[in-house]
Amino acid sequence: MSERRSRPGTGEGSRIAATLPDLGVVAVGGAVGSLARHLLSIAIGSSGDFPLAIFVINVCGAFLLGLLVEVVAQAGGEGGRWRTTRLLLGTGALGGFTTYSLLAADLAELLLDGAFGVAALYAVLTLVLGGAASWCGVLAGRMIGPSSARGAER
Repeated sequence: MSERRSRPGTGEGSRIAATLPDLGVVAVGGAVGSLARHLLSIAIGSSGDFPLAIFVINVCGAFLLGLLVEVVAQAGGEGGRWRTTRLLLGTGALGGFTTYSLLAADLAELLLDGAFGVAALYAVLTLVLGGAASWCGVLAGRMIGPSSARGAER
């Protein structure tokens, strides 16, 4: 029988206490991201059968998340302020901004309406362009991140 060891300060009580501030940071970011999504949806407006607003939001969000992940990783990543930045902007704001649930609901509605071609186009474009946007975000993060600045100083 193996014994489970934990580091000091990592017991159940300390995990809950450490999580409470994180939850607040994520909640604030999520509120800001959700509001931004709603306002951008209003600004883009209706575009007929194709759910353009959510498509644009998800692709832009994928780019921004790729950028954020790369910049945070280059900056040293997981500790202190960078962890809070990742929770606030990544999990919170971009998690609230982008929306898988609305993508799924839009796809279901298109399929129920018999718009199979539009649904397929929406699904494929979201996945392909979202992946490409995320990749571009990572590349942009490499160009502007702390590591590239250190390399330029040499």
